[in-house]
Amino acid sequence: MARQKFMNTEIDNLTMQEALETIDALIQENKNAYVVTPNVDHIVQLETNKELQDVYANASLILTDGKPLLWIAKWYGTPIKEKISGSDLFPLLCDMAAKKGYSMFFLGAAEGVAAKAADNLMNKYKGLQVIGTYSPPYGFENDSSEMNKIDAMIKKARPDILIVGLGCPKQEKFIYNNYKKLGVPISLGLGASFDFEAGNIKRAPKWMANHGLEWLFRITQDPKRLMKRYLINDMKIFKLAVKYRSPQK
Repeated sequence: MARQKFMNTEIDNLTMQEALETIDALIQENKNAYVVTPNVDHIVQLETNKELQDVYANASLILTDGKPLLWIAKWYGTPIKEKISGSDLFPLLCDMAAKKGYSMFFLGAAEGVAAKAADNLMNKYKGLQVIGTYSPPYGFENDSSEMNKIDAMIKKARPDILIVGLGCPKQEKFIYNNYKKLGVPISLGLGASFDFEAGNIKRAPKWMANHGLEWLFRITQDPKRLMKRYLINDMKIFKLAVKYRSPQK
């Protein structure tokens, strides 16, 4: 696999099709793998978040999510083949699961959202098996009874694929702290994908996503929550891009 150094992490330089084939192989290996999809926000958090650094260091697959990261890689002279956003990967993964008979479990989002996403996806992809969904309450990660409940639900369902939609870094930390004991062949943290598939949140038009403007569209959808993230926190990416350029030239 074509893993390469990129800024403060490493990435697997794959096309979307290659990523799906690699995920398929990891499911068949059944060795409790997990996937992360770094975007600008992840890279900024990775600079100072030690636990998130550990998550990335042990990931089986690291897929680049975001046009700005592709632009930075091109500037470095080490181009990345393709943007693989979690929200684009999710339906393709469901399609593959339906065709190959892999079962899925959806964990995350607000009450009822994961279940709605499951209904929509099972209607869209004939034969798809979403064998469990659960939307945990706020602060569940600090509640031992809630964590035990989730542990029991997933172990009882025995899915081939676990999709976690809790936002970064909560979803990545949940997967990292639990993937070995849950025993799921592959786990993925896919952010707002449940909301998109449930129809709760609109996705950016293709032309905006293709030109790296998805962040601007998302601000218009949820300004109170996302304004600070995109216009203040994520602006640190420019300084980080310069910082990590020289060693990679």
